[in-house]
Amino acid sequence: MTFNHFKFDWIKPILFIFFITITTVSAQIEKVSIVNDDNGSKLQINGKDFFVIGMNWDYFPIGENYSYSLWTQPEDLIKTALDQEMSLLKNMGVNVVRIYTGIQPKWIEYIYKNYGIYTVINHSFGRYGVTIDGVYVENTDYADPQTQEQLLKEVSALVREFKDVPGLLMWLLGNENNYGLFWGGAETEDIPVGETLESVRARHMYKLFNKGVQEIKKFDMNRPVAICNGDLLFIDILAEEVPDMDVFGVNAYRGVSFTDAFEKVKEK
Repeated sequence: MTFNHFKFDWIKPILFIFFITITTVSAQIEKVSIVNDDNGSKLQINGKDFFVIGMNWDYFPIGENYSYSLWTQPEDLIKTALDQEMSLLKNMGVNVVRIYTGIQPKWIEYIYKNYGIYTVINHSFGRYGVTIDGVYVENTDYADPQTQEQLLKEVSALVREFKDVPGLLMWLLGNENNYGLFWGGAETEDIPVGETLESVRARHMYKLFNKGVQEIKKFDMNRPVAICNGDLLFIDILAEEVPDMDVFGVNAYRGVSFTDAFEKVKEK
């Protein structure tokens, strides 16, 4: 009787400590970093090389359009959609999906824990307009103080909401926003010699992108911050104005070859 009593008291605290240890480890946020050396650049997770096989992913049932959002649907429908889609992506070998804002943190964790797929969360950063004081502005003016304040406020809220979510790999700002700078306007500011109205707009935009990157890094130093440019348009201005980005991403439509894209990026 004494032995059994002793045995019970001994096992119980061991099991309790073991449970606490597992819970603590699983809650830790992975360290994602960019490593640059003589062989080039690579992504690492907790010090181990990670090769991204990615997919730009969204979900639109037949008969719906761009206004549809999976993340506002009932939870059982969201789970069904994710289980169908992510199982297909996993079978393809996909290990990262790029998803625009609107997704809730729990679904990023769900995708990661059930399918081992990481998420890059993408804030469009004014690419499709911006809403200021309840009013939608179609053409984003990155030089406007209210626009700057609004976009940085959105980015700040985003990073604070998602920074502790397991399965979040990287932050991404924009989606070829430089292609959205070619809109009509009546700016009265002087255009510097050698620059165009679009290049002046680009400079304002990239300055704000860098502030967005800095805002994210104020709250999260565990993950890289990327931007998505439209090919290499304005790359000279970008190189000057966005020194704090970790990853330079592009949407490129060059056909069967990337031609000189990699060489130019490395040079600039």
